[in-house]
Amino acid sequence: MNIFKREKKIELFAPVSGTFVALTAVPDKVFASGMMGKGIAVNPTSDMVVAPCVGKITLLPDSKHAFGMKTANGAEILVHIGLDTVNLKGEGFEAMTQAGTKVEAGTPIIKFDRELIEQKGYPLITMLLVTNSSDFEVDVSEITEVTAGKTSVVTVTK
Repeated sequence: MNIFKREKKIELFAPVSGTFVALTAVPDKVFASGMMGKGIAVNPTSDMVVAPCVGKITLLPDSKHAFGMKTANGAEILVHIGLDTVNLKGEGFEAMTQAGTKVEAGTPIIKFDRELIEQKGYPLITMLLVTNSSDFEVDVSEITEVTAGKTSVVTVTK
């Protein structure tokens, strides 16, 4: 399968298992305002974050608290684990892949240590954003419980 054939419509699946949260309810105004793009958030019940779609990992910083992807239709995806977790400088996070890797939906990307991160006082709410959402029609499905790599939560159409 050629993952870069030009598709107009891309489905994004939950990046982590847990409870759906509307982006506007995220306790951080940068995410809640949509400034970073349209999308959803999840209060995780698992510790594995997966690729929400087929694409290429374009960003996986040393802090391992987030990753970026590009899809076949040009959508730029950001998955951000927790609030202010960049301050942990990678502590409690383990990268399962690297930038430049082509992935399928459900491919493990980052594993995190829930207990350690929560003990340090960081909320683990995880955002799934289309950072260039002004170039697309972005439709969000509000589903109470989501399963990583399996529950469709966002549709991005060119």
